[in-house]
Amino acid sequence: MSPPNGVAAVERAPSGPLAWVAGADHKVTAVRTAGVALIFFIASGLLALLMRTELAQPGLQVISEGTYNELFTMHGSGMIYLVVTPLALALGLYFVPLQVGAAEIWGPRLALSGLWLYVLGGAIMFAGFLTDQGSGRTGWAPTVPLATDHWTPGIGMDMWVLGVCLAVLGMFLTGLCVLATALRERAPGMTLLRMPPFTWTLVATCLMVITSFPVLIAAMGLLEWDRHVGPVFDSAGGPALFQHLFWFYGHPVVYVMFFPFVGAVAEVVATFSRRRFFGYSLFVISMLLFAALSMSVWAHHMFTTGQVTNQYYSLTSHALIIPAGIEYFDLIATMIGGAILLRTPMLFAVGFILQFLIGGLTGIIVASPPIDYHVHDSFFVVGHFHYTLFAGSVFGFFAAAYYWFPKISGVTLREGLGKLNFWLLVIGTNVTFFPMFFLGFDGMQRRIANYPASSGFGDLNLISTIGSFVVALAVLVFLINLWVSLRHRRPAGDDPWEGQTLEWATSSPPPRFNFRGRLPEITSFAPLLDRRERAKVTEAEAAS
Repeated sequence: MSPPNGVAAVERAPSGPLAWVAGADHKVTAVRTAGVALIFFIASGLLALLMRTELAQPGLQVISEGTYNELFTMHGSGMIYLVVTPLALALGLYFVPLQVGAAEIWGPRLALSGLWLYVLGGAIMFAGFLTDQGSGRTGWAPTVPLATDHWTPGIGMDMWVLGVCLAVLGMFLTGLCVLATALRERAPGMTLLRMPPFTWTLVATCLMVITSFPVLIAAMGLLEWDRHVGPVFDSAGGPALFQHLFWFYGHPVVYVMFFPFVGAVAEVVATFSRRRFFGYSLFVISMLLFAALSMSVWAHHMFTTGQVTNQYYSLTSHALIIPAGIEYFDLIATMIGGAILLRTPMLFAVGFILQFLIGGLTGIIVASPPIDYHVHDSFFVVGHFHYTLFAGSVFGFFAAAYYWFPKISGVTLREGLGKLNFWLLVIGTNVTFFPMFFLGFDGMQRRIANYPASSGFGDLNLISTIGSFVVALAVLVFLINLWVSLRHRRPAGDDPWEGQTLEWATSSPPPRFNFRGRLPEITSFAPLLDRRERAKVTEAEAAS
């Protein structure tokens, strides 16, 4: 397969040290994005461990309340803006061109610009955290008037706002390139309804990216104007206006952070069940319906403000059960009757299905205004959010990492360490976050560094803190697995799992322009499975 017009020139230049900065291969850009996200993950995770250490017992043992609030801001914003969102889009950046048979991503220089904007934004956010004033005490979701210059003065908050804008703009450009690739760069025969499930999840993801991310950038720009030029949010409805702008981004981004991992889990489940993915058409419809509904539920974060129509946002929030149920049904139905192979990717996929279910079910609770009044701004919300984005997205990421690492690197990760990684993460996740539901129902407020001994919160907080260190141990095992596997390489071959989609039809790792020679015939969303089935029919006919 020959490269598209003009791409050969991109390959020839630049070279040497400049290539590390300006090389436009989408696979290299994706790996670097994921690598930077992993660094931010470690940094943000260490902040979480410090916070959990402080909360393990009543009183202030380790840090002050002000420092705790700054850690809270940087942990939350680091994970949302700099870790899970970039990891989700990096998967699309790497694999969508391969899955649709494209030689290159649409706009490779634009995707590269997205990477460096993201890196610059993350660096500025953390640099603001290191200033005397710190990065602010507003959390990952800033609120007005707390985020205004009167209540949060200093350059640290300004740097945080600038860093968020740059990082979000970088991910916007990445999402734009991935979406354009799926819609415009497909190989002959790859119709829209032959794109694999993973690619469809990225289409839905990127539709939300291009719709909601500019709103956050505009909101942050208005916040800076309010801080330094003139009042914008000082009217009676100003705080609610800012919340509307922020949550119009803030809720869709939750789906941006887990849709790609739903797609990765779908690929893993089909491959390791040795079956064609069940209910493909319904899955596509459910993803698009899910994305559309995600744009209509943002104000369920504002039930307690009295500024929104609770009945409408409760209805649309509950309606999300329908597409979510379809996706769960498709995943489980794919496994039923399959010859399931419980390798590490499949373990994490099953873990994703079970763990994310808790986040989804507790989401129904907070979507009901009478119950939300009780648990709003409590640790119940912290538990729900982390079961959605940690027990969900992070398990999905590990499923994708163990599944696609042989394609990216040409070597397999160690199976024994992978299974240890899985079980430690299962134990650590549930020990950390499940007690938070009880803490929230009992009235423990989130965003606090201290609580009285008479509250009775100490034992559950201690259990939660112990669980967080088990999670850290699980992540350490994964890092050790990466180091051991890359240092003592075991060649994986081009298709170690007998995959079903086009990325397994090329070498591991893929060449600069993804494919050499002709692509397999594309007759469905699983062309390699089709090829194997045709080969079996031919063998049977020859034998008869």
